Amino acid sequence: MSAKNGTGYTVGFAAAVCLVCSVFVCFSAVALKERQNDNKKLDQQKNVLKAAGLVKAGESIDRDAVTKLYTSIKPVVIDMKTGNINPDKKASNVNIREDMADNDKSFAVKKNSAKVFRVPDSAVVYELIKDNKPSMLILPVSGKGLWSTLYGFLALDVDTTTIKGISFYEHGETPGLGGEIENPGWTALWKGRKIFDENFKPVFKVKKGAAGSPADDPYEVDGLSGATLTGKGVTALIRFWTGDDGYGPFLAKFRKGEI
Repeated sequence: MSAKNGTGYTVGFAAAVCLVCSVFVCFSAVALKERQNDNKKLDQQKNVLKAAGLVKAGESIDRDAVTKLYTSIKPVVIDMKTGNINPDKKASNVNIREDMADNDKSFAVKKNSAKVFRVPDSAVVYELIKDNKPSMLILPVSGKGLWSTLYGFLALDVDTTTIKGISFYEHGETPGLGGEIENPGWTALWKGRKIFDENFKPVFKVKKGAAGSPADDPYEVDGLSGATLTGKGVTALIRFWTGDDGYGPFLAKFRKGEI
């Protein structure tokens, strides 16, 4: 048997190929890391703009257009326990999803239907600035659907209760059923509806069946056909993040003009 047909040669050759491939993969990951981070940042900005209604669902928009539109957005870091703005902390240094998994950067909350177990000490909310003052608030939201965690942005008028838009950008729900949370026809139905009742208790919900118009049925939106549990998950996450354990303290201070 020749040396090239021996076990040692085969193992050595395979090891050499693996080594070369691993070096190439590592080099690519390092070389492309900055570009990947830029793309993640751009995608986040685009989803904030979608929730605010500045970018339409399905609209093709390039990097320069996103950057230009985003100049009207002001990221603001808030303390989630007090609702106060933290001007000393940079929004770029806050990663809500990572911080929620870090016990040193988050705190536990009571059991809830959204299945959110911890909330970050600091979070970033987004203000749409018009005429040098906020004209809209965009809040990151998340919670469990049927099969997955849903991630999105909820846009509110400065009265803190009227919905201006909603954008879900990441989930693993069933296509054609729970996956319809991304359907622009459905998300358009949210505009003009209300989060809070007259006592500022979160009461908005995804109804089972059809809801009336925002004027006739302000606290409900149409359900998703065949996706009742996903709808319940959406209801739960909206109520959680606008409640006392979520952005409630911030929203209360904002509408009172305290911040």
